[in-house]
Amino acid sequence: MNLLTQILHIIGNGASAYILSRNIRDTQSRPNVLAGFQMAESGSVPFLEKLRDRAMAEGDHWLAEKLDRHASDERRHGQIFAQALRRHNKKVIDFKKLAEEAETDNNKKVDRKSPFFEAYFKGYTQTDLKAENIDWVVFIGSTYILELDASKDFQRMANVLPDEDIISNRVKQGILSVAQDETRHANYLYEALHRRLSAAKAAAVIDEWRTRKVEALWAMVGNFIERNGQTRTLVQDGAPTDTSYSLQ
Repeated sequence: MNLLTQILHIIGNGASAYILSRNIRDTQSRPNVLAGFQMAESGSVPFLEKLRDRAMAEGDHWLAEKLDRHASDERRHGQIFAQALRRHNKKVIDFKKLAEEAETDNNKKVDRKSPFFEAYFKGYTQTDLKAENIDWVVFIGSTYILELDASKDFQRMANVLPDEDIISNRVKQGILSVAQDETRHANYLYEALHRRLSAAKAAAVIDEWRTRKVEALWAMVGNFIERNGQTRTLVQDGAPTDTSYSLQ
């Protein structure tokens, strides 16, 4: 990265960490954060499983094994965040139902595009990024940066949750578990990149995706400002849980 990108990386990460930490600590905004993570973690499972099958078919059994564990972890992470939502008597909103309602109401819009990922994968089409088509170096490099940063973000968020509140403490322990897994994912992806490329080429790939991450983060910040700080509602009321279940 050049000096300007490094500075933007530091500022952007600091701003992102502040917003995430504030929103996860506030019990009013916490469910929306948890829902976003549940959707992201659970949503990645089919993609990772297809990549696992592709790696196996191509004879890369080492990578297939790592991807299988990765998919299993992400499935568990989705369950962790879903359980955390239930502790707050919430669940992820039914986007299919919202889309159906929007079809009959011209004043409603269901915008599921992510300014972050649009910027992060700028220049790549949806077809390019499908599991059966994506270049392995593109997948490994882009996912390495995301997993590495996620491990730090989850650690920071967990640290701001109060220990004295039982529900918050349970959520904290779950997030810390996720952070440990993300670190392991980043480690195997780093190794996978170096299995395919020389040290110099691997470093260049990492630098490219780090730069893309910085640009994507600022695209997300710009979108946040345009919305006047308003974020999409990702949750709806769920069935109340009894105390014994909520504290498990």
